[in-house]
Amino acid sequence: MKLKLLAAVALATPLFFVNSVKAGNPQDLQRLLSTGECVGCNLSGMNLNGAHLIGADLRGANLAGANLSGANLEGADFTDANLKGANLTAAFLTNVNFKKANLNNANMTRAHVFDSNVYGASMENLTITDAEIYHTAIGVGGEEGEQIPDWD
Repeated sequence: MKLKLLAAVALATPLFFVNSVKAGNPQDLQRLLSTGECVGCNLSGMNLNGAHLIGADLRGANLAGANLSGANLEGADFTDANLKGANLTAAFLTNVNFKKANLNNANMTRAHVFDSNVYGASMENLTITDAEIYHTAIGVGGEEGEQIPDWD
């Protein structure tokens, strides 16, 4: 009986560590909120709903699955960041740098995206329902690197 219990605990223990590695780092979150800089940090799955992160430096950060809905991200730098599956619903994304970022499966429903750089970004299954997108190369059915004409 004891041997079976010990074997079950030994087999299950690695699963607890795998799940904890996937979660964001609370110290990284505190650093971002206090300094506005968090280059290369792990914020995956973090709740940043409504956060004011104007000009935040998040180059190379992992924000996979993070909740950034309603956040003000004006002028933020997400160069090489992982935003896979991130929730950017109704976020303010003016002058944001998404260069080479992973935006696969991200949700930008009702987001306000103006004058942002998406050069080299991966945007498979990006949701842009009811989003306002101006002077930013995000569109439906375009080729990678294609520039959307300015009709204003």
